[in-house]
Amino acid sequence: MRTSSRGIVDPFIVMDVMEAARAAEAAGRHVIHMEVGQPSTPAPAGARAALAAAMETDALGYTVALGLPALRQGIADLCRRWYGVELDPARVIVTAGSSAAFLLAFTALFDAGEKVALGEPGYPSYRQILRALSLTPVGIPTKAEDRYQPRPEAIPADVQGLIVASPANPSGTMLDRPSLAALIEVAAARDLAFVSDEIYHGLHYEGRAVSALELSDDVCVINSFSKYFSMTGWRVGWMVVPESHIRTVERLAQNMFICPPHASQVAALAALGCIDELEANRAVYAENRRLMLDGLPKAGFTRIAPPDGAFYIYADVSDLTGDSRAFAAEILDKAGVAVTPGLDFDPRRGAGTLRFSYARSSADIREGLARLHDFMKARG
Repeated sequence: MRTSSRGIVDPFIVMDVMEAARAAEAAGRHVIHMEVGQPSTPAPAGARAALAAAMETDALGYTVALGLPALRQGIADLCRRWYGVELDPARVIVTAGSSAAFLLAFTALFDAGEKVALGEPGYPSYRQILRALSLTPVGIPTKAEDRYQPRPEAIPADVQGLIVASPANPSGTMLDRPSLAALIEVAAARDLAFVSDEIYHGLHYEGRAVSALELSDDVCVINSFSKYFSMTGWRVGWMVVPESHIRTVERLAQNMFICPPHASQVAALAALGCIDELEANRAVYAENRRLMLDGLPKAGFTRIAPPDGAFYIYADVSDLTGDSRAFAAEILDKAGVAVTPGLDFDPRRGAGTLRFSYARSSADIREGLARLHDFMKARG
């Protein structure tokens, strides 16, 4: 049967690394997982209890396309708590994970053939979703001295949109308020759609992340319950859109997804109140970050931009290899540590970079660092 050119997208390499790690574990090896951007903790206890109760009394059928009204209000309340922003819950759209939010945003904002700018390194699925929608991703090469974040003057002249992420994947670096404001101002002046990926908000270690919602209403903000709320497999996220876009996105959501998973929405609503448990998780990541910033340079990975948030460290390993995919495979084979090649995040320069995730337990991070140290010492 024929296939479309839109369906020809690159693989998500980290998923291939996960499969190689799974195969090693199936063969009896103990692998330390530093490849996957996924909390090792389950959904908060309160979220699980709320769903268990709902399953006894509710059929959990379709919800309205934009999500449970109580959850939309809860997310608006979260924005007030985190950012001091008074947000109309009508602008909040609950989605089947942030991936569905990106599909809705890109479909609502851009026509086929248009170009969208994004920083490199960056989350690889931006590029692949854009291509699958007959859009053209335009990479902006960023620098370690800019903490892998784009500068306003680097935005290409012929694009119709800009995607930014703060904290970013793979670097964990954040845009401060003036830097984010400058990007939003340039986008407004040039009539570019501005998409702000904020799915790692809540996971910060010094200053908090600034939301685009604090600076403008004419932005599309995307967030998720996957990271801070430890609910990756539940597939529930959200987006905040300008008032004028609500009905457009609603019509798309009705036809593309019908609604987000009802069960996940019930759990997500309860998770919003589980602050103590979630902050305890963040404290573990903070300790893991400390361990990584101390241990990676001692192991020989010295070219890193210290992360402000999320749970990643992005390392320039071009002094060690010209093939990050082969290097990651060697580390998995000889050290039993799974890491992600930078090719996932930067198709032009990623052959010389690796991403290390520190989302696992502190005991795992200590063991992984010890293994990396021994591997690098043996490698010479």
